[in-house]
Amino acid sequence: MRHSLKHSLTMTGAILVSACAHDPTNITLPGFQAWYEGQSVWYITTDVSDAGLAKAMGANYAPRLRDAIPDYPKPPHQKTVLERVYAFSDRSQASVFASAPEPTGFTSTNQSYSPLWLMYEVRWLPGHEPEVLRSEEAILSAEESGKVTIRRSDVVINCPVVNAPADSSHNWLRQSDW
Repeated sequence: MRHSLKHSLTMTGAILVSACAHDPTNITLPGFQAWYEGQSVWYITTDVSDAGLAKAMGANYAPRLRDAIPDYPKPPHQKTVLERVYAFSDRSQASVFASAPEPTGFTSTNQSYSPLWLMYEVRWLPGHEPEVLRSEEAILSAEESGKVTIRRSDVVINCPVVNAPADSSHNWLRQSDW
């Protein structure tokens, strides 16, 4: 009986999944390069809670994404679906993600990854020449050294990290374009 029930549930799940994936269609979306733990990663942007940024990135304006932001100060034990993404206010470099799927795809083992990001703005302080910071650790270290400031915004972005394009030497839409 138990085996039969497990088999029935497995079959029902497979049917439901296949119903959502019926007749797949390939589409093209702009890809953006970012950094995660010193490595280049690629992502797409589908939805943004800020109208101006959504327009600039060619994404859906989704103000309801702000509902995912917890009340601050957030207790350390309170989990949220949001991860940090660091965006440089002067557009001097690509964004930095606090997590990414490892590896991308259904075999990812990174329990921290979420495609929903709360944007943190990074600003270089006067007297400090911008340098490429390729990890959250590098950004936090630069803040500790007095090189940058970090400000939490109220912008939530849906940016899934995806497999690198076959030719990742170019970017379909440069971050400096928005």
